[in-house]
Amino acid sequence: MRLELGIINITDVQLGPSAAIKDGTLYVDSDALVAHLLENEERLVDVKVHLARPGESVRITPVKDVIEPRIKVDSEAEVFPGTVSKVLPVGSGRTHVLRGAAVVTIGKIVGFQEGIVDMCGPGADYTPFSQLNNVVLEFVLQEGLPAHDREQALRFSGLRAAKFLAEPAKDMEPDEITTYETLPLMEGVKRYPDLPRVAYLQMLQSQGLLHDTYVYGVDAKQILPTLIHPTELMDGAIISGNCVSACDKNTTYHHQNNPVVADLFAKHGEELQFVGVIITNENVFLDDKIRSSDWSAKLAEYLSLDGIIISQEGFGNPDTDLILNAKKIEALGIPTVIITDEYAGTDGASQSLADADPSADAVVTGGNANEIVILPKLDRVIGDINVVTVIAGGSDKALREDGSLEVELQAITGATNELGFGKLTTKGY
Repeated sequence: MRLELGIINITDVQLGPSAAIKDGTLYVDSDALVAHLLENEERLVDVKVHLARPGESVRITPVKDVIEPRIKVDSEAEVFPGTVSKVLPVGSGRTHVLRGAAVVTIGKIVGFQEGIVDMCGPGADYTPFSQLNNVVLEFVLQEGLPAHDREQALRFSGLRAAKFLAEPAKDMEPDEITTYETLPLMEGVKRYPDLPRVAYLQMLQSQGLLHDTYVYGVDAKQILPTLIHPTELMDGAIISGNCVSACDKNTTYHHQNNPVVADLFAKHGEELQFVGVIITNENVFLDDKIRSSDWSAKLAEYLSLDGIIISQEGFGNPDTDLILNAKKIEALGIPTVIITDEYAGTDGASQSLADADPSADAVVTGGNANEIVILPKLDRVIGDINVVTVIAGGSDKALREDGSLEVELQAITGATNELGFGKLTTKGY
């Protein structure tokens, strides 16, 4: 499967009388955008459009999802299949990407699982989304909606907005084009007979209670581990419906720009053969964990792998899924590297994971989510600053008298991301 990503660099975002992209600036017709969203989602009452640029004294909270605007240019298939587009295979052809822009959705869903994005100051150093030109959508929903309906309305509306904003890019000439290709299994063996065969096992949050991920629109709780082309991720085949702790949940932007996939493609054909991606879930009950980890191990063996990278999403209960996957695949003689983060207490002295095994001895960490940080008061808040007293990583003392915040990294969106999409790691002494 071969996919071309046409990168259109966005260096600024402005409101304008019509949607356009000119000289690196994304112009947003807010009236047309709001009308489009209200027309397609009856549960929405109103949408407020805000802009937030890198370096501005702006704090965004409570952040639900972050999405990169993308659009298919040469096929019947569209990005985000099975949700706001038809269920057609994606991952091939040409997709145009507004690199440097993002849709950020905000709005209370469950109250304690949304996060913070600061556009400047020390908080900006912990989240990759501070470096983007953000179109922030503040949703007002009908009163009395169940939490699952609120989440779905926000999720679908964010995806629709990302497609809408990317529309002017469809007929543009990209600033650069990057091509990604994976070969059928036997063809790959013939072309790269001497290179180690490496795959990627991506664990998807699927605990329910609004801790969910969707694959072609299907709740990941309902799948068995399966194979997926890595380029399908780039076209939005996997999206976030996830209200787990902000620091280590994968937003839709993370799925679209998965750095494990990018790094494996960069080494493909030179240092290794990137065989493909296995996706699995992180269900709550032990029988489901055993079933899924058995299936993941069988797929790894079936692919005759020489190594595999495993990334986790979330913490606590999913630590068991992570260790089961690593333990069973290692038992087949296939070396594993796991990517996780840590909840080691504010002093870093507690056990980092809720589960462990001697075979899981190659670990990449995104950092300690319990680390305390002080975020100074910023000039403007988009959303509701009072949620910092109830979000994960916050407390009733989080909002200080001078307007600054005292929170754990857990409260910052993407701070300890378990795809390695961040700046933190840990050194051993």
